[in-house]
Amino acid sequence: MFDNLSDKLDKALHVLKGHGQITEINVAETTKEVRRALLDADVNFKIAKEFTNSVREKALGQNVLSALQPGQLMVKIVKDELTTLMGGDSEGINLSGQPTVILMSGLQGSGKTTFSGKLANFLKNKKSKNPLLVACDVYRPAAIDQLHIVGEQIGVEVFSDRDNSDPVSLATAGVKHAKENGFNTVIIDTAGRLAVDEQMMTEIANIRDAVSPQETLFVVDAMTGQDAVNTAKAFNDVLNFDGVVLTKLDGDTRGGAAISIKSVVNKPIKFIGTGEKMDAIDVFYPARMAERILGMGDVVSLVERAQEQYDEDEARRIQKKIAKNKFGFDDFLKQIQQIKKMGNMKDLMGMIPGAGKALKGLDIPDDAFKHVEAIIHSMTPEERADPAKLNASRKKRIAKGSGRNIQEVNQLLKQFHQMSKMMKMMQGGGGKKMMQMMQNMR
Repeated sequence: MFDNLSDKLDKALHVLKGHGQITEINVAETTKEVRRALLDADVNFKIAKEFTNSVREKALGQNVLSALQPGQLMVKIVKDELTTLMGGDSEGINLSGQPTVILMSGLQGSGKTTFSGKLANFLKNKKSKNPLLVACDVYRPAAIDQLHIVGEQIGVEVFSDRDNSDPVSLATAGVKHAKENGFNTVIIDTAGRLAVDEQMMTEIANIRDAVSPQETLFVVDAMTGQDAVNTAKAFNDVLNFDGVVLTKLDGDTRGGAAISIKSVVNKPIKFIGTGEKMDAIDVFYPARMAERILGMGDVVSLVERAQEQYDEDEARRIQKKIAKNKFGFDDFLKQIQQIKKMGNMKDLMGMIPGAGKALKGLDIPDDAFKHVEAIIHSMTPEERADPAKLNASRKKRIAKGSGRNIQEVNQLLKQFHQMSKMMKMMQGGGGKKMMQMMQNMR
């Protein structure tokens, strides 16, 4: 996410590294490189210029604090300015109304239908809502089928009428169906076009007037860069939407849309899509995104994801097993499953401060644990419960059964035993020993 922009900003901010003080000369040199990085990321020239002017004024207007070097101060100023540029505070979704009606808008190919499903899944699982998806795209072949497939994936009902080709009456019928059947949230998936046109704008405006949504969201493909910002402006002029959704942020995006869209339309980015899976949706936090762009990680989001998968009963069960030295590979496998539910590995690693730069160029596949799971599944229930029984002949059989080599089986066993010791130390308060263990695992 924003790898290219992050690299260029990092190089720009290195201009001040090692300087004892901030001067007009070194600040001018730094802001020039920052502006160039923003322009390369497809940020609007005017916005990039205003941004760097503000950074320069604040940098020259401050004395360097005793605890900060000039480079550190500049990073802080850039982070604060990026946060402000992207909206400042996070803005939640308006869930008032009985039912709450959410109208989705955007161009064809922006990921609108997929995101409608992600949003329904998010509201169902994290907000305890009972959502209904309404299929109002009567133009794109298989659009209705796609929404039904998405609804089936997440266990959410989809309202559609293949005999009705009027999107406005479909939307009103969907809201009526929700009221009559106890749904408290309605998400209306509308048709997109390949380009902005008057017919599309009139149609979606008519739907909005007919259903009076609490939220109108504009879905935009972040990979389209500055074109996304221009499209958002065209939609906002007609719809006056409430917020923006940026999809495909896990792709090869330069970041210009995310950084400058708020300044152009003066509407907050409310959600981002970070992958293809139905749970790959995040609330947009400008400060956290600014930190990630600057390579500072996003520990808060990482902790939140971990907490979502935390099961107190399971944790107590594991604690008892660790205390009795009965922590086995079945338990280890459950821990892996919880990590996998948190999101794709590259995204998770990018949330760790400094990891983004360290992992640059490395391909971390979504199935990073696949070979580990294969090895564990090749063990007998007895072996998984008591890893001490894994002698040379058993290891050889497991390696053959999992399609891995004996060295990988031994490596997994070594990591498992180290992890088991570490978890026991954590229970016993052995902090110093645990740190030594972690260093030895590198």
